[in-house]
Amino acid sequence: MRGEPGAEAVRERLAVARISAVNLSEVVAKLQDHGVPDAAIADSLAELALDVVAFDEDQAIDAGKLRRATRHAGLSLGDRACLALARSLAATALTTDRAWEKAAADARVELVR
Repeated sequence: MRGEPGAEAVRERLAVARISAVNLSEVVAKLQDHGVPDAAIADSLAELALDVVAFDEDQAIDAGKLRRATRHAGLSLGDRACLALARSLAATALTTDRAWEKAAADARVELVR
């Protein structure tokens, strides 16, 4: 949404992508941190028409269990929520964070930059 490196790789997959509600919350928080007005955030999210997946009990448990395997790489709750969703869908998680390569999370991960 801010034209960062890797944005094109993500844009190419948006039509089939899913995002955890946890990660959507992070996106909104980061945009606010960068001074993006609430109305612009709402407009951008509406334009993207993201397929938002609720953070359910199974994902919450999986994300919690991922803590031990990912702690050394410094992965956050949001990172682990993304990995838990990817694992539950047998999908590939997209990230720009090289630390995910070090995480033994048994999930498919692709660096987009």
